Amino acid sequence: QVVLVESGGGSVQAGGSLRLVCTVYGYTGPLCIGWFRQAPGKEREEVATIDHDGRTTYTDSVKGRFTISQDNARSIVYLQMNSLKHEDTAMYYCVADLSGGGYCDTGIFGSWGRGAQVTVSS
Repeated sequence: QVVLVESGGGSVQAGGSLRLVCTVYGYTGPLCIGWFRQAPGKEREEVATIDHDGRTTYTDSVKGRFTISQDNARSIVYLQMNSLKHEDTAMYYCVADLSGGGYCDTGIFGSWGRGAQVTVSS
């Protein structure tokens, strides 16, 4: 069973940067990994995904500011967040799709981490 553990959240002023780290335990096969976020009173939102081949997707609001990357050898996925805005404040979750053979086509993220809080002050 795959276990996802997030780290790297915290508080930063607007315009600053943070890097979230997702470490994958218990699974060595190909994965699609993503980051979701949820702010209080708002719906959960898919932020970025990366597949086993390194292809990435981003929601429009973070394009040009966030970068998702991976170190397959160490089973780690990063979310580098630059030029942070107050509206990026949310709980960020690392998610995994084990059913797509390493690709993100299914959109079924059955495994979730516990989340990491990101707070951006304006």
